[in-house]
Amino acid sequence: MPRAYLSIGSNLGDRINYLKKALEKLKQNNIQIIKSSNIIETEPYGYKEQGKFLNMAVEIDSDLEPFELMKLISKIESELGRIRTKRWGPRVIDIDIIFYDSLIINEPDLKIPHPDMQNRFFVLKPLQEIAPDFVHPVLKKTITELLENLNSEGKSEV
Repeated sequence: MPRAYLSIGSNLGDRINYLKKALEKLKQNNIQIIKSSNIIETEPYGYKEQGKFLNMAVEIDSDLEPFELMKLISKIESELGRIRTKRWGPRVIDIDIIFYDSLIINEPDLKIPHPDMQNRFFVLKPLQEIAPDFVHPVLKKTITELLENLNSEGKSEV
């Protein structure tokens, strides 16, 4: 069964509850959660004029193909009340596919691996907790190496 890694975040409302609800909805849709990271609180990325995020990462097994998984994730985000207004803006839930096995997909509506994950502490730190030795299929570095390569501004030095 394909193995994927998701990043989940929330910065509106009952943030912990939104993360829990997202996990519940994934499970209700036959997604097996193999590992979950701890939840961390982080500063917003991109658009700074908003509240802090709670972020986590999960390793999942799913028989869904990448585009099917993306469709399910979008459905779950909508069911939980996500409204897309501003890029990098506040949201009740955000679920991103970071990796899907070692596939590389570069389509207009789906990019795997996530194209900016190496610059995001809030993705790398939880991911490192559950998959420190996973090798990024494009950058050819482990999650631990990518996290170590972040500079103080949160930009990758890779």
